[in-house]
Amino acid sequence: MGNYDDAVSIAAAVTIVVSVGFVQEYRSEKSLEALNQLVPHSAHVIRSNFPNGPRSSPRLPQENGSATVPTGALEDTTAALEAAEGASMTISATQLVPGDLVLFHTGDRVPADIRITHAADLSIDESNLTGENEPVSKKPDTLDKASRGNGWASPGPQAPFYASPATGTVGADIRLNDQINIAFMGTLVRSGYGQGIVIGTGGNTEFGAISASLQEIESPRTPLQLSMDRLGKDLSYMSFGVIAFIMLVGLWRGWAFLDLFTIGVSLAVAAIPEGLPIIVTVTLALGVLRMSKKNAIVRRLPSVETLGSVNVVCTDKTGTLTTNHMTVTKLWHFEDKEPVDVMRKRDSASLDPATRTILRIGNIVNHGRLISPSAASNATAAVLSSTLGGADDPSSAKSRWVGQPTDVALLDLLDEFGEDDVRERIGTRLNETPFSSERKWMGCVVQGNSGSESARAPDVAYIKGALEKVLDRCDTYITAQGREVPLDDAKRREAVSAADHMAQDGLRVLGFASGSVRGSGGLKPPHRSRSAASSPVLGFSPEKDEDSYHGLAFAGLVGMNDPPRKGVDRSIRRLMAGGVKVIMITGDAETTAVAIGQKLGMPINQNSSIGPAVLRGDELDQMSEEELSRAIATTTIFARTSPDHKLKIVKALQARGDVVAMTGDGVNDAPALKKADIGISMGQLGTDVAKEAADMILTDDDFSTILAAIEEGKGIFYNIQNFLTFQLSTSAAALSLVLVSTFMGFKNPLNAMQILWINILMDGPPAQSLGVEPVDPAVMSRPPRSKTARVLTRPLLQRVLTQASIIMLGTLAVYIQCMQDGAVTARDTTMTFTAFVFFDMFNALTCRSESKSVVKGETKLAGNRMFNFAVMGSLIGQMFVIYFPGLQNVFQTEALSLADLIRLLALASLVFWADEGRKLYTKMKSRRGFMGTYSAAV
Repeated sequence: MGNYDDAVSIAAAVTIVVSVGFVQEYRSEKSLEALNQLVPHSAHVIRSNFPNGPRSSPRLPQENGSATVPTGALEDTTAALEAAEGASMTISATQLVPGDLVLFHTGDRVPADIRITHAADLSIDESNLTGENEPVSKKPDTLDKASRGNGWASPGPQAPFYASPATGTVGADIRLNDQINIAFMGTLVRSGYGQGIVIGTGGNTEFGAISASLQEIESPRTPLQLSMDRLGKDLSYMSFGVIAFIMLVGLWRGWAFLDLFTIGVSLAVAAIPEGLPIIVTVTLALGVLRMSKKNAIVRRLPSVETLGSVNVVCTDKTGTLTTNHMTVTKLWHFEDKEPVDVMRKRDSASLDPATRTILRIGNIVNHGRLISPSAASNATAAVLSSTLGGADDPSSAKSRWVGQPTDVALLDLLDEFGEDDVRERIGTRLNETPFSSERKWMGCVVQGNSGSESARAPDVAYIKGALEKVLDRCDTYITAQGREVPLDDAKRREAVSAADHMAQDGLRVLGFASGSVRGSGGLKPPHRSRSAASSPVLGFSPEKDEDSYHGLAFAGLVGMNDPPRKGVDRSIRRLMAGGVKVIMITGDAETTAVAIGQKLGMPINQNSSIGPAVLRGDELDQMSEEELSRAIATTTIFARTSPDHKLKIVKALQARGDVVAMTGDGVNDAPALKKADIGISMGQLGTDVAKEAADMILTDDDFSTILAAIEEGKGIFYNIQNFLTFQLSTSAAALSLVLVSTFMGFKNPLNAMQILWINILMDGPPAQSLGVEPVDPAVMSRPPRSKTARVLTRPLLQRVLTQASIIMLGTLAVYIQCMQDGAVTARDTTMTFTAFVFFDMFNALTCRSESKSVVKGETKLAGNRMFNFAVMGSLIGQMFVIYFPGLQNVFQTEALSLADLIRLLALASLVFWADEGRKLYTKMKSRRGFMGTYSAAV
């Protein structure tokens, strides 16, 4: 049969289809695999009656699992918790069923969705689910719908735990961040101890719901894919119509059908830029490589160009706009007229006693620890302190400490002032009172200096927390000279005023106090059990031990925040100048979000009569998608939101016709990332699930990288339009040359092989080199193109037709001049053929930029080395076709003189000079406000 070409083509097509299908399935499996990695392999469970439980404790219906376990069986005492661990057994997490009683403590991953029944200093890191990095304090209190606005309601001891509306995915209309009585599968226990009843496993958990939604959401087709589909159809219809017309005219003139058919096939090959998909793919791939050097990894190739169409960027605050590192920026005590910058305080001549006391309290009432023993050296601390909050560049903040963000910030402050960590050198800790949302403070009592029992110095209490709670336990304050002075109402109001001043700047404010414990000496170091090793509060007696924290001396205030990254404000201004709206979506309070937004230069007009600039999550819940679509036109910040709100925001924006880029890092962000036109995951803090659902990953988690990616996306689109201009003008010139020659009754000026050679040049290196033209920084000043805009815009078509006309007329003039003797010789066709190729090379040079002049040096000749090599290679190839005997027979050419080549080069340069004139004329018009660019739709 011998049809090897057909066999190879079919095999290649099948391979491509199978490969694409495999990649899609592989990505889906990777998403599921990433979810499975978050599921713990084992669980500590009690599946028998627990002894010594309360007689009246409610029980679950006896259906399965731990149905006979009383929900109140465990008490928050050392003995009860030790007994619980002794009675528990370890099983595979896959064997858990609803109703099982599960125990978990520091370092465990929660094995299922669990309704917490008891908790001791329990803090859970839900960042892989919600994207918020602050650990959530958990408690067994029953929630109600009223808790949606302020986090949680007061405990309801009369209601059984399963009556809460916040029991996992069933009937939960309270956002995840506020479900403080639920431990979600896959989240990590940061501190403390807890127990609870399994309410959801597998697909019935929050993680399972996310996995199901990922399978249902389809990624939208990119603007480039839609444009190329339309372009392919338009070019095919136009080209085949013209070719059919040429063949009909040729038959009418009596030309041989076989000759016409050969010419028709050659024109079809030349007219339709079949190399366009390859060039587009190469251009996008090279763009991906360039973006990877700018800390942006693109996972879907067409997404590169989509970035150029983005007109809304929805971004997280923590870790993207900010450093994700809490940093102390302000200090205050009663001798300061207003809060003082840390850097200014650090550079002062000496450290006053009040400030030193604040540092010492922040050091002692602290659970932060060193990353490694090597980080304990003073040299390491000195190096790291230069990059902390008081440094010029807080975005590069590092720390040698780990722990709760607030604790780490206070230890960093200690390093900033060159102070030592004294926790190992002070006396024994007699008592620690953990922070809770009701108490709003934490403290510890340290045993006085050693000596005889009768002469031992008093124990000392240290406390930090909310200002009003700390002030309630103080009756004196420390002056800058270190003296203790009575604290009257005027001084209390002064402290509150200073705290309000800090809060208006978006700072988290903490008060500090210390003092001798009245009647101390009888406290004993707490007994620590095996279960309580990670939680010093298991033996804590609130009524007895909180009495130690009275009659204290107030030291001062500390204001801290997560500072904006360096350069983000500039990036936001450049995006807005380029027609891209930036929206902040955060779980933080409205005041904090507004303060950060104002520092970054985001337009926030809270008194606007047009519409709200800030919307809260509870307000979002009350809106339909239509109402949100209207309100979102003026909204810049969404505060107190959950990841579920992101999907609703994306849908509302897309309903308005916006092209949306959405950032996210938590598992719960994955549906919104997949739905967005460009899903952007964080490389450092992002979960594997979020990365798999995203189109692009920021390896440095920096918002400024998004600006660089959008610049690259816009530049790539204009590069695509540039080589499309080159290809279409070449195709149009070849078609029109043959069409006009046919109408004029001339013999075809180009034979089939010459047309195919022109096609190689059109689809080959010169065209591909135009796709890697360096991105023009001016592209950010152009507005994003519409999602429905065609690639073939009116200015582009005008340029294509102008250049094609010049190439066709110039080549035709050479052909007519050469055959004035009445015969068409090999020299005539060689001159015509070479003239066309020279025109094509000058055309490629002018297509490097739509608006930048080569003559004026705006487009550097050495700026694209690949282009220079491509043009030189094409010209050398043309010389081989003319002068190499073997190729002369194939292409029916003959050698030309140097004078012929010079004349042809001079004539072919007309297309270059004409386009330079067009660029100059366009600039003159632009100064008068009449400029039209490729971004104008047809």
